[in-house]
Amino acid sequence: MFIDPHSIDPLPKVWDENARIGDMLKGKRGLVVGVANGDSIAFGCAAKLRAFGADIGLTYLNDKAKPHVEALARQIDARLVLPLDVTQAGQMKGVFDTIAETWGNLDFVIHSIAYAPRDDLHGRILDCSQAGFQLAMQVSCHSFIDMAHHAEPLMNPGGAMITMSYYGADKVVNNYNMMGPVKAALQSCVRYMAKELSERDIRVFAVSPGPLRTRAASGIAHFDELIDMAVSRAPGHRLVDIAEVGRTVAFLVGGGASGMTGDVIYVDAGLHNMA
Repeated sequence: MFIDPHSIDPLPKVWDENARIGDMLKGKRGLVVGVANGDSIAFGCAAKLRAFGADIGLTYLNDKAKPHVEALARQIDARLVLPLDVTQAGQMKGVFDTIAETWGNLDFVIHSIAYAPRDDLHGRILDCSQAGFQLAMQVSCHSFIDMAHHAEPLMNPGGAMITMSYYGADKVVNNYNMMGPVKAALQSCVRYMAKELSERDIRVFAVSPGPLRTRAASGIAHFDELIDMAVSRAPGHRLVDIAEVGRTVAFLVGGGASGMTGDVIYVDAGLHNMA
């Protein structure tokens, strides 16, 4: 049977969207907040986004952290390295003023910072101080709102804002303590922000990795027990790594996730599915 090729209907648009993810991110620009060292989730995200073609800006917490972050920035050829302590008035605005002057626009922001005073984190929620809870909420939750507020005017249509959460926001996890309610608030903010920013075609996500041996996680009491629990209960009996988190973030930033917003994306080897 002969078929005249000129009589065939054009292939649907989805068939043509076969570019590699690296091509999708080429030319995109974004800020990654929360790099402390090479084991940071934030650095895993920054490295993968850069490998897939995006231009990256990084922030560092203080002068002590600056040389470490600058060295990592050189490894991935990050174009901007800026100071940001979210507890210091004016620093967030300063970061985005510099981005506006240097780049003029943004395609994504990655928020990967969290903090709670050790005494409050290691104690019962019932015993948590007001000051400690407020500080944890400011650094771990409200800073994402503030970041989105400053980023919004610079965001290109189709852009993405992504923060990092943890399964302790959904279920009680031993020793996660006060950070559970804080991350639950963060996830709720993601949903409300996704609704509000959808009018400008800006998507918002929380990525929820399994436990990883990062500097921030080391502050959780009995963290080794949490690691052992994750390995024993996850279907694959393993942990994930920062590269796997980074690849997920790259997918969310790229066009492949254009039909998604407001979601919590788990990257925990299936741990969250287990009873």
